[in-house]
Amino acid sequence: MGLDYLLPEWGMADSVRGQVEGLEFSDALLEGMLGLLLFAGALHVKISDLRREWVLVALMATIGVGLSTAIIGVGFSWLTGMPILVALVFGALASPTDPVAVLGVLRAANLKKTMETKIAGESLFNDGVAYVVFLVLVGMAFPSGHDAHATGLMGAVQLFGQEAIGGAVLGGVLGWLTFRVMRLIDDYSLEVLITLGLAFGGYELAVYLHVSAPIMAVVAGLFIGDVGMKHGMSEETRRYVDAFWKLIDEILNAVLFLMIGFEVFAVAFTDDAIIAGIGAIGLSLVGRLVAVAVPVIVLKPFREFSQGVVPIMTWGGLKGGISVALALSLPDSEYKSLILAATYILVMFSIIVQGLTVAPLAKRVGREPELM
Repeated sequence: MGLDYLLPEWGMADSVRGQVEGLEFSDALLEGMLGLLLFAGALHVKISDLRREWVLVALMATIGVGLSTAIIGVGFSWLTGMPILVALVFGALASPTDPVAVLGVLRAANLKKTMETKIAGESLFNDGVAYVVFLVLVGMAFPSGHDAHATGLMGAVQLFGQEAIGGAVLGGVLGWLTFRVMRLIDDYSLEVLITLGLAFGGYELAVYLHVSAPIMAVVAGLFIGDVGMKHGMSEETRRYVDAFWKLIDEILNAVLFLMIGFEVFAVAFTDDAIIAGIGAIGLSLVGRLVAVAVPVIVLKPFREFSQGVVPIMTWGGLKGGISVALALSLPDSEYKSLILAATYILVMFSIIVQGLTVAPLAKRVGREPELM
């Protein structure tokens, strides 16, 4: 009696793995769902609230992402023996906090408004910045890949500026143009479709122009969610737009996590991969702690922070589908399977363990009144 007879399901697993790998999860998220999800999240973050927290948000989304990428990358290189540039690519894809997971947890945690603004705003922007850093590092680590023009230092700086600044400018311009159009009409069904066109069409335009599509979606969503809703929509339109994007958010959220579950069949969990994944969890938490603590320490002489801001923002920095999609989008190499497995283990820990415990943690350590 052979082993194949005893375990016929192995063949079925291979068949399922082949079908799952054909789902193009990375393309579906990075070039489709992500724009809608980021736009929906940004709609509910007011610019007036973000303006009070913009310095901390900016530091965490730039310096914080850089520090986290370096810490995770250097540690992962030491742990696995992988080349430092390739390990830094893993550091970049493990650094962004997933706004879908974070915003979902925020709704359940019932945090104070200023704390919610810090976490939501930082999550929306560090996602876009980390994506740009990822593209730059992929171009340096895999010169034959899709961003081979970013192989040198000047090329990397140029790509970062083009992606980040270009994405923000495009988002602002498209948001303003959409706002001007919406001021001229008063038809809630048409205005809902216009916001959908802005989110999806603007994202595809950003991809075509080679600027950061995630940053474009965030900036455009912030503009429409604040200025557009306040000055360009009637009360009826505001209700419909808000309800529509909440529904889109819930549906895509469910689809995203369902697809993450399916992707487990595409991951090879070897002993080395499991060890690397467990190590990645520790490195990710250390990187996140530094990314939060350094900006807070820098700003502490100039302003006061609420009780528990560092532990809440550290533990609440959830990883999600974006990290998995970035790992899947890597060029084929001897390191891709290890990076993908470590990423999947990290994301599962973050969603399940951190996601289920961040709300109780926030209630425990953030009880004192918040200071502005």
